[in-house]
Amino acid sequence: MARLPLAPTKANLLAVKEQLATAKDGYDLLEQKREILVMELMHMVERVKLLETDIDKQIGKAYSSLRHMYMAVGTEQVDRLTRSLSYDFKATEKHVTLAGMGFSTIDVELPRPKPAWSFVNSFADCDKVTVEFFALLRLLTQMASIRTIVWRLAREVQKTQRRVNALDKQVIPQTEETKQYIESVLEERERENVFVLKNLKSRSGGAQ
Repeated sequence: MARLPLAPTKANLLAVKEQLATAKDGYDLLEQKREILVMELMHMVERVKLLETDIDKQIGKAYSSLRHMYMAVGTEQVDRLTRSLSYDFKATEKHVTLAGMGFSTIDVELPRPKPAWSFVNSFADCDKVTVEFFALLRLLTQMASIRTIVWRLAREVQKTQRRVNALDKQVIPQTEETKQYIESVLEERERENVFVLKNLKSRSGGAQ
């Protein structure tokens, strides 16, 4: 690896040593950050897996209730009910702090299910379908929120890993090589100076 283009001087040696110390400190901090982010990511992935299981179960319950409703009420009544119901959903941005970092995700506020059978002359099966699908929708909005965080956490892990790799594979080795080069040149100069001084002393002693 090519060393830094610096002249072998004592001032540059001090600067390189400071740079090397800073790079190593930065590496340690980034490595700690990466480990914390990976732990948080694994935790969120586990939450996703649990939610996926709950969603699969809720899908089974919701569509089972829907089939029962079609059998009990009939297609025409179901179509009339779907046209008579209307809901408003409110989606807002939510800020979450993980591993000391802020992440933006979504938060969906669900309305309360409206009972239909009491005023449209249907059956309780219709209300059960509404309740079951609202429960499914609640799980799906939670999944969307968590997946958003997981995606952004994964991006942050990748970015941190690239910085760790840059310090470990490039910055630190290059700085260490530059430091060793400057030290070796300065040591060689010191030996040459000592040799010159000894020669001067020996000559001055012989002249006396």
